[in-house]
Amino acid sequence: MATRLVVLDTETTGLNARLGDRVVEIGCIEIVDRRLTENRFHAYLNPGRPSEAAAEQVHGLTSEFLADKPKFSEVGKEFLEYVRGAEVLIHNAAFDVEFLDQELELAGLGKFKEHCVSVTDTLLRARELHPGKRNSLDALCERYGVDNSHRTLHGALLDASLLAEVYLAMSRGQESLIVEVDLPQAVAGGPATFDASQLVVVLVTADELAEHEKILDAIDKESKGRTVWRALAA
Repeated sequence: MATRLVVLDTETTGLNARLGDRVVEIGCIEIVDRRLTENRFHAYLNPGRPSEAAAEQVHGLTSEFLADKPKFSEVGKEFLEYVRGAEVLIHNAAFDVEFLDQELELAGLGKFKEHCVSVTDTLLRARELHPGKRNSLDALCERYGVDNSHRTLHGALLDASLLAEVYLAMSRGQESLIVEVDLPQAVAGGPATFDASQLVVVLVTADELAEHEKILDAIDKESKGRTVWRALAA
């Protein structure tokens, strides 16, 4: 059976669920067999309270825009049906899960982790792969060549989509760089021994040296005298 992953993100009215901040947007992207599908979940939510000014500057979702949107209790069961049976990926998972648990509790729907197979924090995964480096979503997009130029504001569906692409790149490993070859048993079994006296040394000719210098001259001209080869030689 194909492994089903769901990449999830939320936007909220503020940073502290315990002080009454609420979820205003949920975005989910599905990955099956390392391919993004068109099966998505997305909802704007009326939180019943205004967003803090700093939060609204981040996501741009005003109280006026959210006023006619459903409350979480109206979409909660549909949301849980979407994530059921999936491995859920969240960047800085503790933050989102705390907010989702609060919304689910208010709606009488239990805890988030009761409804999915597992929750993986991609921020922790990134820190393991890149210790000491910035591992925000923007930093990871830059590191893995994911285009986030259209991310002028945070959005749950947009950020989940970017994180899905980052996760696929981050979890790819180096299989694309490995070339499998059939090695002789001596090589496969350990370091090979050889007689260095049997190596053939081919000396460069004067014509080849002259041609090499021409190439360096051209590089010098193009780089305005910053040829690394000649700098090292000097």
